[in-house]
Order: sequence, then structure tokens, then C-alpha cells
Amino acid sequence: MVKPRNLPVHLLLILGSGAMLLPFFWMVSTSLKTPLEALKFPPTWLPSVWQISNYGEVFRQIPFWRYLANTVLIAAASLLGILLTGIPAAYVFARFRFPGREMLFMGFLALMMIPLPVYLVPSYMILFKLGWIDTYAAMIVPWIVNIFSIFLLRQHIKQLPQDLFDAARIDGCSELWTLLRIVLPLCRAPLATIAVFNIISSWNSFFWPLIVTNSDQIRPLQVGLAYFSREQSTNYTLLMAATTMAIIPLIILFFAAQKQIIQSQARAGLKE
Repeated sequence: MVKPRNLPVHLLLILGSGAMLLPFFWMVSTSLKTPLEALKFPPTWLPSVWQISNYGEVFRQIPFWRYLANTVLIAAASLLGILLTGIPAAYVFARFRFPGREMLFMGFLALMMIPLPVYLVPSYMILFKLGWIDTYAAMIVPWIVNIFSIFLLRQHIKQLPQDLFDAARIDGCSELWTLLRIVLPLCRAPLATIAVFNIISSWNSFFWPLIVTNSDQIRPLQVGLAYFSREQSTNYTLLMAATTMAIIPLIILFFAAQKQIIQSQARAGLKE
């Protein structure tokens, strides 16, 4: 039961949620209309004739499954690389003491402030000399280290009780065994958050894949949809159908992992 004093807050949240959901509703509604009805003025909120065939037409117009497979491959490989590099790095920064540790970690955090256009040209030149342009490696390898993921895991590991590590040392566990059997099971929430954030980032990545890809067979979903948008600039129904199919996996992923995301953000903090 909502208390009367909290009613304005709940009403404000409901209005804000409605304003955020309205574009998604309009996107799905337009994807089910005919081209003439999509351009009708005044616009209609619901289609008079539901054109589900628009979704099938998208598959006939573009290699949607190819774009989707490329995106899934890039997102999965990037996430695997981020976990393989981020977990050991976070453990070292959280548990090991060595000269310059804090300075080095602050340097890593400072790199997060450098925008992509600053290192775009040098990165492209490196990939060109390696012969990686228009390959999956160009879209995966540069992103297998994520500083925010290291930071989030480090903060979570630093909050684990010292008694756990003392008990592991008494039992004869090595640092690697302690990481695998004790630390990682207690880091499910931040690991789920890292997985969701990086999958969404890879899924929505546009500028970098646009620069390093040339062929249609290797393009990820967002770049493929951009070319499709240019070809079908006036066919809003097909554009909205393709966009709806592109965003549905992210919505499912977020709702499946929202509990872990909330737990991770609540526990991570900034403990030193």
C-alpha cells in the first residue's frame, strides 16, 4: 500500500516510465503498420491492419541472421576476453601490495576519460599494419580489456572479509585456487553486471565497426541496419521492424540479469 506522502513520487516515476516507454511502443506499433498508415496524419496509435509480414520482409531485404550471428560472435568473444583479463587484474589490484599500485590503478582510471576519436587514427593504423582490417579480430581484440570492469571487480573483492583469505591460506590454497574457488563464486553479481554492460556495449557498437569493416559478410547488426536505413529511408515500417528485432535480445538480457545488476551496484561502493 502506497503511503499518501509517497504518492507524488510514485506518480512522477510512473509518468517518467511512460515517457521512456512511449518511443518503444511507437516503434513496435509502426513496425506493424502499412507504409501508407505509417505516414498518415494525424498518426494512429495502433495499426488498423496488423502487418506481421513486415518482419518477414526484413529477412528478405537484408541478411539479418548474418548480422545477428556476427554481433553475437563479437559480443561473446569480447566478453570472454574481458573476463580473462579483468578478473586477474582486479584480483591483483585488490589483494597484492606492490610499489606504485595505487598510482598505476589511478592511471588506468584516467584512461577512461580519453574519448574514442583521440586514439581512432593510431588504432586504425596499427590494425592496418597487422592486416586486421575487415576481420573479426579488428572488432574483438582492441576491446578485450575493459577498465570499468576491472574497477568494479576490484571494489567488490576489496570488500570480501579477510578471514576468507586467511582460512584459504591455512588450508594451503594457492592464490589461483583462492581466486577460482573462493573469490569468483562470491562475485556473481558484479560478473553478471559486467556481462550485461559489455554485451550491450558490443551489441550497440557502431562507429568502430563502421570504420574497420568493408564487406557485408562481416558487419555487425548496428552497421548492417545503418546501411539498410540508408536504402529504405522512406520505408519506416521495415526500419521499425528491423530495429524491434535488434533490441528484443537486449531487453530480455536486462530483465534476466536486473537483480544481479542492482546487487552489484549496491555492494560495490568505493571502499579503499
